[in-house]
Amino acid sequence: MAEFCCRLCNSQIKPIFTSKILNKYPISYYYCSFCGLLQTETPYWFDEAYKDPINILDTGMISRNIDQSKITASIILFFFNNSAKFLDFAGGYGIFTRLMRDNGFDFSWFDPYTQNLFAKGFELSQFSDIELITCFEGFEHFVYPTVDIEKMLAISENIFFSTSLLPDPIPNPEQWWYYGLEHGQHISFYSEKTLDYIASKYRLKIYSFGSMHLLTRKKIHPVVFRFAIKHPNYLFFYFIAKNKKNSLTFSDMEYLIKKMKD
Repeated sequence: MAEFCCRLCNSQIKPIFTSKILNKYPISYYYCSFCGLLQTETPYWFDEAYKDPINILDTGMISRNIDQSKITASIILFFFNNSAKFLDFAGGYGIFTRLMRDNGFDFSWFDPYTQNLFAKGFELSQFSDIELITCFEGFEHFVYPTVDIEKMLAISENIFFSTSLLPDPIPNPEQWWYYGLEHGQHISFYSEKTLDYIASKYRLKIYSFGSMHLLTRKKIHPVVFRFAIKHPNYLFFYFIAKNKKNSLTFSDMEYLIKKMKD
């Protein structure tokens, strides 16, 4: 089989295994030894995979958004200006944006592929000055990761995101659920080497713990970063009380009422 180019770093890639996606399409997976990215062949099945942008198998969507809202609040209160503006990139139905606004953080929503159901009226403005971007469970969906990463970096140099890292050794398709063969939406799989490559390419620092990662120019103590990820409940309630963050729930309603009248 012929070699192709990596969709992240443009280096040569080699096929390592095949599998069946959406229970019917045989596809090949390729590994890039230069940047450590594992990727599918060009996803010709994407139109079918995205008939419903949020796949039916994502049963953890609500609990994950709740957990990530607490973790993100801790990360912001530890390392960023909590009075600034923030953006949830690839924000899905807007659940996370709504939760963060309910917690008192000025979050906006952006997602060109999914309907905003829970954060209507708080879509990204092109004039917004964004302190931090969040992007949860989005990187593995990117066909050309550099395109989406550069879209985010054009908005903010701080990106807090989640994606499960590729185990070592690389598992076969039947050994790792994150391949998402049933829904066909996961096509790019990152390793620690991949994240180091991305950080180096854009002259950023990378901090990781589990599936949570932060690209930034800031110098952060890794132990403090891990602590913020591991103990979100304690830190969330402690910092919210200390910083007296007022929920935006009611003021958002008043804003939307005024907007409707205008």
